[in-house]
Amino acid sequence: MRIVRDYQFVEAQDRGASVAIGNFDGVHLGHQSVIELARRAAPDAPLGVLTFEPHPREFFAPNAPPFRLMGREARTHRLEKLGVQRLYELAFNAGLAGLSPRAFAQNVITDGLGLAHVVVGGDFCFGKGRAGNAEDLVRFGAEMGFGVTIAPLLESRDNTVSSTAIRRALSDGQPRKAAEMLGHWHRIEGQVISGEQRGRDLGFPTANMSIEGLHPPAFGVYAVLVDVLDGPHAGSYQGAASLGVRPMFGENRPNLETYLFDFVGDLYGATLSVALIEHLRPEQTFGDLPALVAQMTDDCAKARTILDAL
Repeated sequence: MRIVRDYQFVEAQDRGASVAIGNFDGVHLGHQSVIELARRAAPDAPLGVLTFEPHPREFFAPNAPPFRLMGREARTHRLEKLGVQRLYELAFNAGLAGLSPRAFAQNVITDGLGLAHVVVGGDFCFGKGRAGNAEDLVRFGAEMGFGVTIAPLLESRDNTVSSTAIRRALSDGQPRKAAEMLGHWHRIEGQVISGEQRGRDLGFPTANMSIEGLHPPAFGVYAVLVDVLDGPHAGSYQGAASLGVRPMFGENRPNLETYLFDFVGDLYGATLSVALIEHLRPEQTFGDLPALVAQMTDDCAKARTILDAL
């Protein structure tokens, strides 16, 4: 997959794509349906996604609580798995935010990227002050020479599939419900960082990852599937993970600590993708370390049973 980050400097091979436009946070089933429409709209054109970094919500409200379901690297990996060939990951800045709807269609879609076809959701808004809508895009496309498809909203059994609904399911400790809307397990991806090594001292060495900038799922212990994406231990593993602030040790910066079953090795610096499968219990404190170890042993046994049944 080729990645383009500046619409003003685009090589000839990266023009003429059929793209889905949006933020694609989580790359859920609704997003996947929009991408599939882009594939079908122009089957001979490169399949692309046009998105923005940072997320516009982060740009306009930088101090708001974390809300993203995945970072840019995780989103890139997921889009690549869907067969996306061109990722137009444009820098969202004051200049781009200040373009009128017409200027966005002319400068970015037509002159800059030279797109053949674009697909957007029915609730799509664009341009300064979100003044443009999907119908405006259809009108600009007819005028400027690119095709437009408006995708219907996708609904699950319970409600419309959306990043908001997925966040709600994760906050409620229901990763399987989130996965039904995502079309894949919710994953937290990042580099293994150094920790306090308490897990190692307790007999459960963990790989520690930051969740900074991400929407925090319900704190507690999870059964997880882990992909080590690089390094000498690359591969897939089962495990149990603790997500939260470690109240027993008086720490309050959330992170993810993952114990890989039957694993021996050093993962510092490796990139992990940790899929949340089932929420086993909330965070809690214990009267002493032996009680904590006993609970961790029980957590791992439960996680193994759940994961072996998948």
